[in-house]
Amino acid sequence: QVQLVESGGGSVLSGDSLRLSCTASERTFGTIGWFRQAPGKAREFVGAFTWIGTGQYYADSVKGRFIISRDNAKNLVYLQMNSLKPEDTGLYYCAAGGPHPEDTIMVVPSGYDYWGQGTQVTVSS
Repeated sequence: QVQLVESGGGSVLSGDSLRLSCTASERTFGTIGWFRQAPGKAREFVGAFTWIGTGQYYADSVKGRFIISRDNAKNLVYLQMNSLKPEDTGLYYCAAGGPHPEDTIMVVPSGYDYWGQGTQVTVSS
């Protein structure tokens, strides 16, 4: 059973940056990514990459502002969030699953088998 632990959330002002971290207990999956959920809204895909391959995919709403990176040796994944906006507010989850055929990156929660507990990000204007 893969365990994921997120950290790094906080309260910031619009335009600020934050870096979230996700530590995986083991690496027996093919894809790892980030989702977020605002109060009263569905869980939303943010970005993901395939661990073995080089595939990356980001939601249009964060493209150019958010970057996912990793430390293979430590099973760590980072979500660097720049130019934050109030609409980026939410509970951010790290998720892992797959691998999926042809290294497909899933953008729906059902494509992931393991989830962290979430870390809160609040952006004020």
